[in-house]
Amino acid sequence: MSAGLARRRGTAGLGIFTFVTVALLVGLGVWQLQRRVEKHALIAALTERLAAAPQALPQPSHWSTLTPAHDEFRRVRFSATFLARPDAMVYSAGSAVRSDISGPGTWAFLPARLPGGETVVVNAGFVQNTMQDRAQQDRAATRIVSGAPLDMTGYIRFPESPGALTPAPNPGARLWFARDHHAMAKALGWGEVAPFYIDLESPVPESGIPKPGPLDVHLKDDHLQYAITWFGLAAAVVIAFAVWLRGHGRTRER
Repeated sequence: MSAGLARRRGTAGLGIFTFVTVALLVGLGVWQLQRRVEKHALIAALTERLAAAPQALPQPSHWSTLTPAHDEFRRVRFSATFLARPDAMVYSAGSAVRSDISGPGTWAFLPARLPGGETVVVNAGFVQNTMQDRAQQDRAATRIVSGAPLDMTGYIRFPESPGALTPAPNPGARLWFARDHHAMAKALGWGEVAPFYIDLESPVPESGIPKPGPLDVHLKDDHLQYAITWFGLAAAVVIAFAVWLRGHGRTRER
């Protein structure tokens, strides 16, 4: 093989590699821009839902039709009675939808009975602590289990799946690290529960513990920054290839 042919093949190979790399980087940049549009639409939709007047909790016959895409954060009102059953703690280091919450602490999850006999799980609010004190959580739960129906306002939420790095729950301590109310119900004997749970907005107990409250949207929106980074890397690869190609051409001329 001649030296000229080898150089041409080397140049062609590097050119193909550069093209593929640039296409990949540009594709990632375009994807981030698309994600940005989707994120803005999601923020607008959630903001509208959170600001809307509360509607009646959907009837049980409609629960199977509810989806996170259309019903997550829907504001609802209903009457229910907290049950004298073991509550669950969900550890939290803070909240992306409650600006008044800073961790560490736990969310107090309790079952509540609707007038029709169905059970819905309610996140009754935040309990501030540093050691996930079971006794403190029990005192907080006892304060709101009066046996009398309460008129509640809150937001429909759907269970989250534990991630690969999520610690395993400790049913003995009634401590979870993901908002999986189905797993809580199964482990703690709450019976069959609604496919969603409720983030409680009101009423607030006299003691203020657990601490419910209104939700707000605080979703990260770094997609434009990421897109600029990917496009910048693509431009850098093109410039590097152009500089190399120019230097390679000068070398051949010599």
